[in-house]
Amino acid sequence: MTLVDCPDPGVLEGRLVRLEPLAEAHIQELWGAAQAAEIWPLMLERLDSRSAVDAYVRTALAYRQAGTGSAFAVRLLADGQVIGSSRYLEVSRPNHRLEIGGTWYHPRVWGTKVNPETKLLLLRYAFAQWQARRVQLKTDALNVHSQAGIRKLGAIYEGTLRAYQVRPDGSSRDTTLFSITADQWPAVEARLLARLGQ
Repeated sequence: MTLVDCPDPGVLEGRLVRLEPLAEAHIQELWGAAQAAEIWPLMLERLDSRSAVDAYVRTALAYRQAGTGSAFAVRLLADGQVIGSSRYLEVSRPNHRLEIGGTWYHPRVWGTKVNPETKLLLLRYAFAQWQARRVQLKTDALNVHSQAGIRKLGAIYEGTLRAYQVRPDGSSRDTTLFSITADQWPAVEARLLARLGQ
């Protein structure tokens, strides 16, 4: 199986989280997880209304149907609660390249092992199953917390894309770009496994 085939990976499960392909059945749980206002100031999409969550899920389903992305609800195994979302996007089959992004979590899991395990599951599938050659990650240049988390994964900073996107408030967003390549993946995987105590 390669990125050219790009099938939906289905459910990805670790010790802490289960990544479930996003479906309309997740809307209510996502809306519950999205209630913390501190999640949204530096995000391009703000799920601060039920209609925004509905649109988010519909868009994710359209990307999956088109084969250009795949979104997941992140469910905490300890209590069965959906605590956020992450996704594959900007899939480029000819170039064996994709992005992991759109990641957000309820603040109660910030600073825990939830994000490292989510990224491990997504990266492992991208490199081992799809045989991706590059996975990129982007974040707002103002989001130093997110940048620190991406660097901690072992991703390499490639630069800042000036005025790359438009924030919901209409301001221009400078976007930092990071990547992990296939040759780096074994070291990144080992680093993540060590962080997770596996």
